[in-house]
Amino acid sequence: GLGKRAMNVDVGVCTYKRIAVAETLASLGAQTLPPGVALRVIVADNDETPEAEARIRAAAEANGLDLAYVHAPSRNISLARNACLDAARGEFLAFLDDDETATPGWLAALLAEAARGGWDAVLGPVKAVYGPEAPEWLAAGDFHSTAPVEAGGRILKGYAGNVLIRMDAVRSRDLRFDLARGRQGGEDDDFFYRLTDSGGTIGFAPDALAYEPVPPGRQSLKWLLKRSFRTGQTHGARLESRFRGPARLAQIGVAGAKGGVCLAGAAASALSPARRSKWLVRGSLHAGVVARLAGLKELQLY
Repeated sequence: GLGKRAMNVDVGVCTYKRIAVAETLASLGAQTLPPGVALRVIVADNDETPEAEARIRAAAEANGLDLAYVHAPSRNISLARNACLDAARGEFLAFLDDDETATPGWLAALLAEAARGGWDAVLGPVKAVYGPEAPEWLAAGDFHSTAPVEAGGRILKGYAGNVLIRMDAVRSRDLRFDLARGRQGGEDDDFFYRLTDSGGTIGFAPDALAYEPVPPGRQSLKWLLKRSFRTGQTHGARLESRFRGPARLAQIGVAGAKGGVCLAGAAASALSPARRSKWLVRGSLHAGVVARLAGLKELQLY
C-alpha cells in the first residue's frame, strides 16, 4: 500500500483577497496523513500585489505547514492554477479552493482511491454550507454542493475545488489551464475534458469531503442561472469542436428540446420553489449550449 515508501504530495490553493484562506490552511495542517506521505502546500496568490504574503506565511507557520508561496498575478484563475502545476514537485497535486476547508481524512481518502483505481485524477465531494440568511428553497435544493457526473459509466469532467491529480498524467499530455477561460470560469471543466478526451481516467472518493460556505452574493436564482448558462457554454464549445454543419445543427436541436422539457418541468412544479428552480437551472444549462453552438460569445462570470 501507500505506507511502503515515502511519497510527496503537493496541495495547491489559489487565492485572491480572501481572509478565509487561513481556515483552509488550518484544515490542511490538521490532515491525518498516511505513513510516509509528506505534504507541501503551494499557495498561488492571484492578486496584483502580494499583500497577502505575510498573512499566508504566518498561517502556514502556525499550522506547521511546508509552504511554497507563489505570486501569480493577476485576476485570472488559470494563471494561478498553472503556477501550482509549475511549482508541483510531488507525485500528486491536489487542489482545494481558498474558501473551502478539508475534513481531516480528506487527503488520505483521495490517495487511497488513486491507489485503488490507478486513476489519473480523483474527485472528492464539496458540501455547501448555507448561512441562516439563505432562502429556504436554496438549502432544500442544495444547489451549491458539488459531486462528479457520470456519463456512460465514466466521469468525463472534473472540477478543481476538490481534486487529486497524478502529475505524470498532466506532464505527459502537456495539460495547462486555458488562460482565455481564466476570467470567465469553466477553465477546470475544459482542463478535465482534455484529460479524459485523451484517455485519462477520473475516479471519485466519497469520503474526501470538503466544506464550502455559500456567500450571500451567490444565494440567488439569478446567480445560479448565470453559472449554469456558462457551464452550458463550456459544454457547447466542446461540442462545437467536435461537430460541423448539419451535425452541429442537430446538437442545437437536442439542447433546445432539452431546454423545452426543463421549462415545462418548471411550469409543472410552480408550487415547489426548490423543484422549479432545479428545472430552471437545468434549462439555463441547455440554453448555454444552444447559445454557444449558435455562435454567441461566452459569458464572463467573474
